Amino acid sequence: MKKFRISLLWQVLIAIAAGIALGQFLPVPVARIFVTFNGLFGNFLTFAIPLIIIGLIIPAISDLGKGAGRLLLVTAAIAYGSTIFSGFFTYFSGRAVFPELITESAHTAAIIDNPGNMALKPYFTVEMPAPLDIMTALLLSFCIGLGLSAVKGDTLRMAAADFRDIVSLLITKVIIPLLPLHIFGIFLNMTVSGQVASIISVFVKIIVVIFILHILLLLVQFVLAGIIGRKNPLRLLKNMLPAYATALGTQSSAATIPVTLAQTIKNGVSKNIATFVIPLCATIHLSGSTMKITACAMAIMMMSGMPVNTTDFSGFILMLGITMVAAPGVPGGAIMAALGILEGMLGFDETAQALMIALYIAMDSFGTACNVTGDGAIAVIVDRIDGKKENLMQHS
Repeated sequence: MKKFRISLLWQVLIAIAAGIALGQFLPVPVARIFVTFNGLFGNFLTFAIPLIIIGLIIPAISDLGKGAGRLLLVTAAIAYGSTIFSGFFTYFSGRAVFPELITESAHTAAIIDNPGNMALKPYFTVEMPAPLDIMTALLLSFCIGLGLSAVKGDTLRMAAADFRDIVSLLITKVIIPLLPLHIFGIFLNMTVSGQVASIISVFVKIIVVIFILHILLLLVQFVLAGIIGRKNPLRLLKNMLPAYATALGTQSSAATIPVTLAQTIKNGVSKNIATFVIPLCATIHLSGSTMKITACAMAIMMMSGMPVNTTDFSGFILMLGITMVAAPGVPGGAIMAALGILEGMLGFDETAQALMIALYIAMDSFGTACNVTGDGAIAVIVDRIDGKKENLMQHS
């Protein structure tokens, strides 16, 4: 018999609903068991984040630079530019829209800023200090990753690949399965604290705004692709809709590659370019994920009364674009890769991270669909650039 599995999205939604429902009548001694688990899991996550950064970023940068030719550099530059544009587009849109939608609550701000203010306390806590701080892990990862892309030796590269596999197992077998229980505990405690209604109302508003923004982002991407590729942008976008729909179901850019590839070729992109660009962009182009993370971070910071300024977010978005390259091909992988810079650059604590994860996963399908659909636009641009190069070579 086929094993029945509930998707991560539904697990998170069930966890949120259960936390709100059980928070109305669950005895305090029982509820504190889940709060104790939250404390332990949050401390373990703090310990694991530097390891996740090192394990994912080093091999990702190393593989990207290995044998880097002109086509790889062009594709990577366009993908990074698209991701960064998505982040700044979201940031400035959020600055214009979010203040009208999000009203800061002093009670909510106190709880997000300081989880100790919540109604329920854990029975005990266990300190789990991180082996490295966040910025040290990031800098170390960039230095080693870039170094591995330049040297010929394979020993450290193979060790980095093995460590990546270990970290991926940690994410898929331990952290991701326990996330719904962690989110359940957070919302259970918020319900007891009496401020869950304001959180949920903001969640709904942010989800609607992000959905509208990601449609606008796709239109911008395909209008630009249409201008450069000299093709009808609406027809290009229409042809990519099967990939969009498939990604909504799979929640994975990697699993959607066959459909994305077929639709890209249907858009007139040469097969050689399509088979190179689409699998590569499935790894390095996460404009939809960047949009979600930027918007969710802004929303949570505004709810908690934290300052939202352009300087901090500019650095955050630029770093996020690089970090997204390391996002593993699993549902929720992008947010796991981004937790380090959320903590290190924006000051997100355990509660803010849990809210971030819940809000991000609630929209995971739409972010993935935006990612893979945008891959088709990048393929059209790269195909045009490559075609111009061939014409110049023929004329010379």
